[in-house]
Amino acid sequence: MGSLDQAAKEVLQQTNFTAIDWVIVICYPMISVVIGLVVRKYIANMKDFVTAGQGLGTCLGIATLTGTELGLITVMYSAEKGFKCGFSSFHIAMVAGIITFIVGVTGFMIYRLRSMGVLTIPGFYRRRFGRKTQILGGIMMAAAGILNMGLFLKVGAMFLVGITGMDPESDALEMVMGFLIALVLLYTCLGGMVSVVLSDYLQFVVLSIGMVLTTIMAVIKLGWGNIFDTVFEFKGASGFNPVVAPVDGGDGFGWEYIIWMCFMGLVGCAIWPTSVARALAADSPKTVKKQFTWASLSYTIRFLVPYFWGICAFVFIYTQNDTLKSLFVAEDGGEPVMSSLYAMPVFMGQMLPPVVIGIITAGMIAAFMSTHDSYLLCWSSVLTEDIVSPLCNDRISPTVRIWLTRFFIVLIGVYVFWWGLFYEGSEDVWDYMAVTGGIYASGAFALMACGLYWKRASSTGAIFALLTGSTAVVGLSPVKTGIGWWLTNLGSLSEGLWNFFTYLPGVTYLSQYPGVLQVEISPARVSLFSFASTFIVMIVVSLLFPDRDPQSAQESK
Repeated sequence: MGSLDQAAKEVLQQTNFTAIDWVIVICYPMISVVIGLVVRKYIANMKDFVTAGQGLGTCLGIATLTGTELGLITVMYSAEKGFKCGFSSFHIAMVAGIITFIVGVTGFMIYRLRSMGVLTIPGFYRRRFGRKTQILGGIMMAAAGILNMGLFLKVGAMFLVGITGMDPESDALEMVMGFLIALVLLYTCLGGMVSVVLSDYLQFVVLSIGMVLTTIMAVIKLGWGNIFDTVFEFKGASGFNPVVAPVDGGDGFGWEYIIWMCFMGLVGCAIWPTSVARALAADSPKTVKKQFTWASLSYTIRFLVPYFWGICAFVFIYTQNDTLKSLFVAEDGGEPVMSSLYAMPVFMGQMLPPVVIGIITAGMIAAFMSTHDSYLLCWSSVLTEDIVSPLCNDRISPTVRIWLTRFFIVLIGVYVFWWGLFYEGSEDVWDYMAVTGGIYASGAFALMACGLYWKRASSTGAIFALLTGSTAVVGLSPVKTGIGWWLTNLGSLSEGLWNFFTYLPGVTYLSQYPGVLQVEISPARVSLFSFASTFIVMIVVSLLFPDRDPQSAQESK
């Protein structure tokens, strides 16, 4: 972010956030802490702590599933896509809803997983492929998952800084990050999945009402016609159609990106551990199918509404305030002064009236907490149940398991704080999450699909597939930059090697550094390659190195 002058700081401070709103924001999250204290007495073993005793019904399951997946990070990265790409970003929401509906109706993967009664996905790996696969799968899942949530805290804090009118160049961001992570760690460690489920339900109710109210007020403020006309004026047809190339080199999608989103839609509902955790916590396999079928609607809405908020922020900034526009619009091909992540919270801070803005902000903070507690609990339980415990031959007592899980929760929280401060990448937050999630999901998709539906899937194939899935990390911009510098240094050894590198697909010269190579393969292409290669490796290696006593998932129950 560039330096802000006094005029810019003054326009950012023109928020409607008042003292009464601060009272609402501070008091509301304390309800979650009280829930954690109350339900602590119901935590007797690891099954209660991780899956709430596997007793979730359909309605509560839908609410907690939506509450987890509709986190503040979801709102922020969706609003960023809406701000940059307009209505064409809606295709991501539609794909997510359709895929989730299909999974719910068919029960693809999630039905059989719940039927097996496992606590975690690596637990399925162990039952189907053995202890070594469980340990490697747990390591891959935890590493990718913890990396995936690395920006959650910073992005959530950016929302609070933007909507309240704090100075983004001060220490406010770091202070907000510290307060939020401390609050989340406290009640997640206390109550486990029970407190998560109850808090998710409360957040689901509050946030649902708040989202409807905010959307109506945004339309009244800007006007339907003005919203559509402004998007078309500045973005052209690409602001509505995801396959149309953007004007003036702006942000767009294309068929390759859409296909990638189809895979990510499947990952989000049937493979991603925090979603699967809700399936594993359901009271029966039939409930799982109902839960995901009905949740498909909420999966669509959780994207659509934040996308629309981002579009409204775009219209507001481009048409109603020239000073704000100068902050968010890049000049002469450079970087804008303000990150586009600030656009939506700044717009809401200047559009919503007092009290309403406090309730919305409180709901967003609750959403932030809901997502964090679920992710912290998921990755910490994987570290305990699927890595440490198997390495100790499952000789850890239930009490030690719970305390070890709580230790990992705190450790991950410290990492999230550190990573949010120091990571710098050029990709959008959603693309960052999709790429890091693909490090786990590529291998998990191959293991779960083949392990559940193909009797000849072997443990050797599973090991190689998990390792192959790690190639998805190449989609991150810092990794691609590092590869470019490595190719530059290696190519300097000979002219023939240099010429070979320059003919590779996606390898070009860095414009700001003549003679330096840059890798420009899109995250979508890297992820699709990772998915395809991992699945092929799983099948080929399983055929070449079959297990002596192959066992299907149905037989292993």
